[in-house]
Amino acid sequence: MGTSSISEVSGGSFFFRRVLLPTGWAQDARVTTTRDGVIRDVQCNTVAAPDDTKADTVIPGIANVHSHAFQRGMAGLAEKARRNGDNFWTWREVMFRFATKLTPDDVEAIAALAYVEMLERGFNRVGEFHYLHHSGDGSRYADPAEMAKRIAAAAHETRIGLTLLPVLYTRAGFDGGALHPGQMRFISDIEEFARLVDACRRLVSSNPECVVGVAPHSLRAVTPGELHAVLKLGAGGPIHIHAAEQQLEVDECIAHLGTAPVEWLIDNADVDDRWCFVHATHITETEAVLLARSGGVVGACPVTEANLGDGIFPLEAYQTRKGVLGVGTDSNIMIGLADELRALEYSQRLAQERRNIAADGAVLSTGRVLFNAAGEGGARAMGTRWGIAAGQPADFVALDTENESLCAFEGDDLLDTFIFSSRGRVIKDVWRAGQHIVKDGSHIHRAAIAARYRKTLKALVASL
Repeated sequence: MGTSSISEVSGGSFFFRRVLLPTGWAQDARVTTTRDGVIRDVQCNTVAAPDDTKADTVIPGIANVHSHAFQRGMAGLAEKARRNGDNFWTWREVMFRFATKLTPDDVEAIAALAYVEMLERGFNRVGEFHYLHHSGDGSRYADPAEMAKRIAAAAHETRIGLTLLPVLYTRAGFDGGALHPGQMRFISDIEEFARLVDACRRLVSSNPECVVGVAPHSLRAVTPGELHAVLKLGAGGPIHIHAAEQQLEVDECIAHLGTAPVEWLIDNADVDDRWCFVHATHITETEAVLLARSGGVVGACPVTEANLGDGIFPLEAYQTRKGVLGVGTDSNIMIGLADELRALEYSQRLAQERRNIAADGAVLSTGRVLFNAAGEGGARAMGTRWGIAAGQPADFVALDTENESLCAFEGDDLLDTFIFSSRGRVIKDVWRAGQHIVKDGSHIHRAAIAARYRKTLKALVASL
């Protein structure tokens, strides 16, 4: 497993010329932190102390609510057309074939690079929707958390915040048909899953920043009884589930359970603000109202949803009901906060043939509305809080204001430009829990992690 030389001890003070706080943009802010990387105090309109770490313009990092880290390794492998047409279900065949080849070392190497890229591109925490539990043929490892251990090791090496979401996956579909060979390493029964959840909690127990939730994969992959058994294991933590990603999934859910997935879950489970409904692409207006009222979060993954041809999330209808939203990179076909927010807004523009949909008709910055929504919703979905404020982790993202895309802008104009029209590496530095982990656009361990990834990927592709 990879190792890390990043210091475990933080502490110190920072001076930011401009910073986005929960109350809005502020000038000349001095931020002091504790030795364990928590913000102690924020003072604005002040002056720098001699030993302060200085940055020009700083925004808070945002949580990536939904990731399958291992799929970073297959990015680009499913872009060949079939004569009878392609969709999510044909893409899944490629994913299964790739997933069966992965060893624990492979998963750790791929996850580490994915997490490096997330940190370099605006994410400070990842919700890892982890269902790769067993070996390629489905045989069990001696340690039920062997693969989860590799995810945790990659997070530790890169220093990304981790919300670990072990997934229960018990069947191939609503009809309980035969399992695809590629699904064998996902499958567990409730007893196995309970042991896995317990092992995951022990695995991260020494790191109070790590959060463990539970994730029933989807209504097609668990029975109603199994769903309720999973919820009992949740222990007050996050609950994530794929829901209404595909129209076929919705149709089958109606045929077998009598109603669409999101409505069924709200009617039959104790849905509250711990829940994240991943995708929710095909929700109805009624479901938008119910979901917004529940306090649950929609985990939109617009880049992946576009790549898979899933459809377009009804953002405006959901926003109108004051629904809470986060964004995720899902298949990791491309990794970047700005990419996800841009794709979310642009999909709405294409569908509705008008502009600035997320701004909701007010004279507001579209980028700021999207950024705040993803920040607040992402934190809720991860079981954390968001923003540069006392008591929060010292997670800072410094934009490169010398970059040609950003050099002339301030405030929300800068944020709009970052999301919609920046070019090149516009994130200059990142501090996670006070530790300086991205410098001049690159993670401090990028070279070693990328070298390990290249070696891993070449061997995997040669074996396909």
